[in-house]
Amino acid sequence: MKKMIAVLSVAFLVTTCPAAEKTAVELPRSRPEAQGISPSAILAFVEEADRKIDSLHSFMLVRHGHVVVECWWSPYDAKTRHELYSLSKSFTSTAVGLAIAEGKLSIDDPVLKFFPDDAPEKPSNNLKSMRVHDLLRMSAGHQREPSLQSSKEPWVKTFLAHPVPFKPGTHFLYNTPATYMQSAIVQKVTGQTVLDYLRPRLFEPLGIENPTWGTSPQGISLGGYGLSIRTEDIAKFGQLYLQKGQWNGKQLVPAKWIEAATARQTSNGSNPNSDWDQGYGYQFWRARHGAYRGDGAFGQFCVVMPKQDAVVAITSGTGNMQAVLDLVWDKLLPAMNAEPMPVDEENNRKLQARLKELTLPAPKAAASARLPEGVSGTTYKFPDNAQKLESLSLEFDGASGPATLVCKFNGAEHRITCGKGEWKKGHMAIGRMADQPAAACGAWTENGVYTARVCLCETPFVFDFRLHFDDKKIRLDWKQNVGFGPTSRGQLVGEVK
Repeated sequence: MKKMIAVLSVAFLVTTCPAAEKTAVELPRSRPEAQGISPSAILAFVEEADRKIDSLHSFMLVRHGHVVVECWWSPYDAKTRHELYSLSKSFTSTAVGLAIAEGKLSIDDPVLKFFPDDAPEKPSNNLKSMRVHDLLRMSAGHQREPSLQSSKEPWVKTFLAHPVPFKPGTHFLYNTPATYMQSAIVQKVTGQTVLDYLRPRLFEPLGIENPTWGTSPQGISLGGYGLSIRTEDIAKFGQLYLQKGQWNGKQLVPAKWIEAATARQTSNGSNPNSDWDQGYGYQFWRARHGAYRGDGAFGQFCVVMPKQDAVVAITSGTGNMQAVLDLVWDKLLPAMNAEPMPVDEENNRKLQARLKELTLPAPKAAASARLPEGVSGTTYKFPDNAQKLESLSLEFDGASGPATLVCKFNGAEHRITCGKGEWKKGHMAIGRMADQPAAACGAWTENGVYTARVCLCETPFVFDFRLHFDDKKIRLDWKQNVGFGPTSRGQLVGEVK
């Protein structure tokens, strides 16, 4: 039987990383055995994830309304927000549902109703028949996604000008601009961005503190991506949906909306082994084993399992999202028993010890590699390049001390200390990405080669900089763990000038 969440302390051992900082409004904690899960099964999941998935950043499992395990791979931690990418869509859908409940719009409203000034002079019949319902279930009638970011026109106008070759409701196309339009509609009818609209209705009641959400040039929340919150916030959102919209005795989201949003509204494939072929709701994916989820690029997950009364929240930086879900089904799903289990102190100790060790890997130092003479503090300048990298230097605190990576991007200098075998936190800008929280580690991985690894801690991205020092030149090989395009940035050659 599902238990309502309350803000309270529970006198159980919770399997958590010691560094996890508690938030002001928390889910209750419990030993896994008390909620019918063996700690050995959780340990098997964590070890397999650490060994085979490249890489998880956080994992939280909620059963019967209680957090039974939570962990972060250093340098990620409990207090830091993580970019959700398309998991943001499920929050936008929730805003649409709330606006409908408040009578501000209808699911059957034509999209053009809200934007008469942005409509084409002669809209097609298909565009005129496109409804809010079609946006929600990714069946707007497009053959390909409109390109909003490259447009010089307002994004709404660009969307409405895009061809609609299919009758809306008949053709599934995963369509992030369609979610942006939902955000624009909510803002049109409420006078608030989706972020501000959800603050008192969702974020504040759930204790989700300081969410951030990017906006378009027109000041509209991006909708389909751009929301950043913490791992526990993801879990709370999933638990709210599991509880049919109830929280602390209040109905935050209508139960009928949650039922519709998480049901199959569109068929999108037939592969029984793919969690992307199980149907699509209102900005939620149906999943195998009777589950549903919101998810985002590179492995941001909110998986809700009604049959097991469980929620899994995961953040990651992986290119194989199906492998993450396969691991949930293989290791966690069979371990969820109907009744509490006897206390298992031995496996709890093993699990706790393993959680303390979790970290993204650091570059491994070569035993014979040493700091070459004349490298420390020398500045190498680069010719014009797409990454806007103007110069780079390494400053060492003695021959055996840590290095400070100093990069000048687009006229601004940025510095970060690279820990030796451990992550050191700071701030960094990389390429066209703004200065932001980061962590770094580094080592001499070959003779004359220093590898600096930089993690942008609020994103899925980890960058490797291999610096080849040769006389008065440096060759920089630059790659990242995941990306929407090529992950290698190629090689840059710099010289002392």
